[in-house]
Formats: sequence, C-alpha cells, structure tokens
Amino acid sequence: MGAVALARARRPGDDGFTLIEAIVAMLIMTVGLLGLAQAFIVGLQHMATSSSNLIAREKAREAVESVHTARDTRTITWAEIRNVSDGGVFLDGALSLNAAGVDGLINTADDSAAGIETQRAPGPNGILGDGDDVLTPLVGFQRRVQILELEPVNPALREVVITITYSVGLQQRTYTLRTFISSFS
Repeated sequence: MGAVALARARRPGDDGFTLIEAIVAMLIMTVGLLGLAQAFIVGLQHMATSSSNLIAREKAREAVESVHTARDTRTITWAEIRNVSDGGVFLDGALSLNAAGVDGLINTADDSAAGIETQRAPGPNGILGDGDDVLTPLVGFQRRVQILELEPVNPALREVVITITYSVGLQQRTYTLRTFISSFS
C-alpha cells in the first residue's frame, strides 16, 4: 500500500486538533490558572494580615477586661467609669497603644509613662521568655475607649466600645469590640 492509499484509508475525526481548538483549550487553561493565581494571592494577603488582626482583637479584649476588673476590684468607682469629658478616668480619642500605667487601667492619664506596648516573640533559640526574645513595639496601633451612657434606658448600665485602628501595608483597618458593663459586679 502506498502513501496515497494510507491517506485515503484514514477515517474522519482522526486528523487531530485544529488550530482553533488548541487556542480555545489554551484560553480555558489560562483562565483557570489566573483564577488559581488570584486565590493564591488572596491567601497570602490574608496570611500577612492575620498577625495584626489577632493583635487588634486581643488588645480590644484586654481593654474590656481592664474596665471590668477595675469595677470588680473597686479600683475605681462606678462614677469614674466614664470618659474624661464626662468626668471619668478614660481618656477621650484614639491614643497610641501604651501599656497600662500604675493604676492598671488602659487609656488613662498614667499610661504615657508606661510606654508603647510591645509584642514578644521567641529569639533565635526558639524559647520564649529567656534573654534573647525579640520585642517589637506596637507603634502602628491606636486604641480608643468610649464609655457610653444609657441613662434613659438604665442608669446602672453603660456601653463600652473599644476601637483599635491599625495599618496593614497601605490599608487602614479597624477592629471594634462592643460590650456592656453594669454597676453590679
């Protein structure tokens, strides 16, 4: 059988892919790979922000616990659990994330002497709490404590709003924690 006879013996559909079919297949594969790359990028961005998000949540929780502890231990009176503008001890506005001062309360007048809070991470030996720990100051964070009166509703109840503002790259983020505190411990 010659070459001409073999060419005639082929069945229709055994010719392979046409150029258009190959281009369409490459286009579909490109769209799929771009979607996968986008998911990878979003995952990396989320991972990069998770540490800052965790710090913001924990610092807001600490602030709420500070207010409740002060009430429970009678460190301050019920009348003092207010912002300074309302005759209380908690400073108004967003402030640097300073450590609690001598009174043990955050966002009060004595906090500036305590300095900026730091994050402690294990040093080169991987052990936390020894001499080679790495301390990172939390300079990109601000905390605002608002104590809102609920006088018409219940004078023995106040709303505590803690807002942590921080930057992740070029993005400004905010974490807000709302809770209530009563005059009864």
